[in-house]
Amino acid sequence: MVKNDLTGRRAIVCGGSQGIGFAVAVQLAHMGAQVTLLARDYKKLDLALRQLPANHGQQHQIVVADLSKTSSLPEALAGMNFHVLINNAGGPPAGPILNAAEDEFLSAFRLHLLAHHTLMQSFTPFMKAEGFGRIINIISTSVKQPLKGLGVSNTIRAAVANWSKTLATELAPYGITVNNVLPGATMTERLSQIISNKALRSGHTEEAISKEMLDEIPAGRFAQPEEVAAAVAFLASPAASYITGINVPVDGGRTMCL
Repeated sequence: MVKNDLTGRRAIVCGGSQGIGFAVAVQLAHMGAQVTLLARDYKKLDLALRQLPANHGQQHQIVVADLSKTSSLPEALAGMNFHVLINNAGGPPAGPILNAAEDEFLSAFRLHLLAHHTLMQSFTPFMKAEGFGRIINIISTSVKQPLKGLGVSNTIRAAVANWSKTLATELAPYGITVNNVLPGATMTERLSQIISNKALRSGHTEEAISKEMLDEIPAGRFAQPEEVAAAVAFLASPAASYITGINVPVDGGRTMCL
């Protein structure tokens, strides 16, 4: 029987100090992985580190780094190797694509695709040598169905998804899987910001905006970060060894396509 056990494996979780990233880190730690949290804010990282379970005797750690500064990432992670790479970064600012400036696209491309690519290149030699690797990108349901008012995000997220699919075919022979988890509306700081910004632009209350969003979700509620983390954890486990190159929406049925 294949087990969902990551004892003895090392995982790095980008954006691991809060939200979905932290929920993923907790789940991986429960499965036995030794977890490294990566984010920009030392205080938030330190607080998150203290909350990680270590029931398997793991020694978790943190790395303070800015994913948008891709040239500095190899130095920040020098000497480290991981079996599991969780690519996760905050979404670009909201707004219609018609008004988006060139720099907005370039910044988002670097923060997401180029940062993911840099980290992947740093750790795949070790994964190949181990014959085991999991690269999981936390993206967005906009990969399948563009979201209104998120022009830059829709564009860049789709680029990441296609990068991932291409990479999956190249790494499959080495026992390395590459998959995408697509969260829908999830109770995080990001969602609160989106609701607040929509309310300001529209003149409606935040309660009205929340109801409008909930009306689009068949499940009738927003996701909890732990629910997204459960999908990530499965894909990181040995049980998912024959699953690669896919998109997994975790959205309560909101995305209206297969």
